[in-house]
Amino acid sequence: MKTPTPEIDAIDRRILEELRKDGRIAMVDLADKVGLSPTPCQRRVKQMEEAGIIAGYTTQISPAAIGRGLQAFVQVTLQDHSEERVAAFQRALAARPEVVACYIMSGEFDYLLHVMVADLEEYSEFALKALLRMPGVKDTRSSLAMSVLKPFAQPGLR
Repeated sequence: MKTPTPEIDAIDRRILEELRKDGRIAMVDLADKVGLSPTPCQRRVKQMEEAGIIAGYTTQISPAAIGRGLQAFVQVTLQDHSEERVAAFQRALAARPEVVACYIMSGEFDYLLHVMVADLEEYSEFALKALLRMPGVKDTRSSLAMSVLKPFAQPGLR
């Protein structure tokens, strides 16, 4: 049975929107922006953390600034979907730092990988010596991002 999503009201939505913009905002400033005093604001934030609505806090890092300027999106098809093969593939994938996100897909392929590396040479090394040798990989198709028009951001509530 699916766990029901806790109800969030307009104030919770404003809190979430402000935290989405700046996860390091001071509680006093957050409370001021949403029209609460700090204690009730902090209580609401804590309740949303405990309910899993706020799943964590992260820092956005510039990929190019840390030598990860090439982004690739890779469609992966497995040979079959046996539990052992899928588990082995997922374990191998989890061990690769180049893969920053992975989605199980419906449709023509099984997985969509978001891969970030320094350059085409590093991507080639990953694709040929790691990805294609992972358990159960039947086929891959890669697309390289030429530029990022809209980077990933947490979803808004509007």
